[in-house]
Amino acid sequence: MRTMTTCMAASMLLLAVSACSPEESEEGDGSIVFWTPYTTPERIAIQQPVIDAFTEATGIEVEMVPLEPQQAGQTLVTSAASGDVPDVIAHSPSSTAAWAAQGLLDDEAPQEIVDSLGEDTFSRAALDMVTIDGALHAVPSDGWGHTIAYRTDLFEDAGLEPPRSVADLVAAAETLQADGMAGIAIGTTPGDVYTQEGIESMLLPFGCRLAVDGEVAIDSPECVDGLAHYQRLADAAGSAQMNVDAARAAYLSGSAAMLLFSSHIVDEIAGLDVDNPVSCPECADDPRYLAENTAFLTTFTGNGTEEPVEYGQTTNYGIPTGANVEDAKSFIEFMLSEGYVDNLASATEGRIPVRPGPEAGSTEYLDAWSELRFGNDDSQDLSIAEVYGPELVDRLAAGAEEFTRWGWGTDDAELAGIVFSQTILATEAEALFDGAPPAEVAASMAEAVEAAQQDLG
Repeated sequence: MRTMTTCMAASMLLLAVSACSPEESEEGDGSIVFWTPYTTPERIAIQQPVIDAFTEATGIEVEMVPLEPQQAGQTLVTSAASGDVPDVIAHSPSSTAAWAAQGLLDDEAPQEIVDSLGEDTFSRAALDMVTIDGALHAVPSDGWGHTIAYRTDLFEDAGLEPPRSVADLVAAAETLQADGMAGIAIGTTPGDVYTQEGIESMLLPFGCRLAVDGEVAIDSPECVDGLAHYQRLADAAGSAQMNVDAARAAYLSGSAAMLLFSSHIVDEIAGLDVDNPVSCPECADDPRYLAENTAFLTTFTGNGTEEPVEYGQTTNYGIPTGANVEDAKSFIEFMLSEGYVDNLASATEGRIPVRPGPEAGSTEYLDAWSELRFGNDDSQDLSIAEVYGPELVDRLAAGAEEFTRWGWGTDDAELAGIVFSQTILATEAEALFDGAPPAEVAASMAEAVEAAQQDLG
């Protein structure tokens, strides 16, 4: 890290502090500080050898600091105020948008890194998610997308075709809902992050947008249509409020026919997560029963006529203003090439590569990722490809090419970040779950978003 010597103004959301920014040097000083959001002992243990290999190859020392994502924002602002910033931060697009708006991220080095590695080797969608005002403010590494896990045995018994759209999900959920069986496990807890994610995930396929060129659009006909479908999905989820833990438990216990979840669920369904074991009645004799009777929908449409999309979240490497840029660039390039696949093993099922290979059209990294061990059951050494076959690998990879989020890559990114972090839509959705007309709920959502927009100034 380097001391900042010239002043700049920075704020995190509504917090304003003073910070300083030096002129960048041509050469690094041989050491960097890296903030990682993968903080469990198991994940630290996987990342450290990759970092050690970088140090051995370059001579650049790296101090890895585990920091939960919700802590990183204010900690970065505090660091900027004291003139002592980290050199690389792995973070989400919402943080990219917020930090870019405050001048806390280098907006030249990311493009230089991408140019060096080959822009055509990255997912275009992943690059767009961290492009602010036409400039890259971070370098995408990997991500996870929302999937619909669904019970193929229950679909077959009911004579249902595999779902391809949100409308299909609604029809299936209402058909399969029964006493003791939720048609779908999805977020229905007002104000909850899982509910916020679910709303965006289910509205995006209808062409719904939070805002367009600064104009709030959550009350558009497309969004009202999406909310009407979400209301029916929530009804089919049952009367009890569902958060992420309840939804996961419902599917793993066999009491939900479908589940909206990130790709992190694939190890749990396969019985490879000792913290969240499968517990369906059939699983006692066959721990793979759920995996053998589950299919996954990644990209999907609203009513069947729109372009298929997938809600996704990426992990990106950002370089704070005032950091040791040259050594940070070397580190990021290493983590996206020689150290890439080994680093993804820190959370295989949730770190789908958005740089499939070292050359345009290559799938070298993706193929190696598909063979990585996944789950946290040390007694079972299995890969996603071994358990689910190449079809799921292809689906997850295709989904990563289509990751979509409201606002990312546009001037509305900061607003989208605020709406997400404050779970504004999930809070306003309480009326939706109580049976209010979707158009009325959309109007109240629009008012809340506009209020947040005014607070941004």
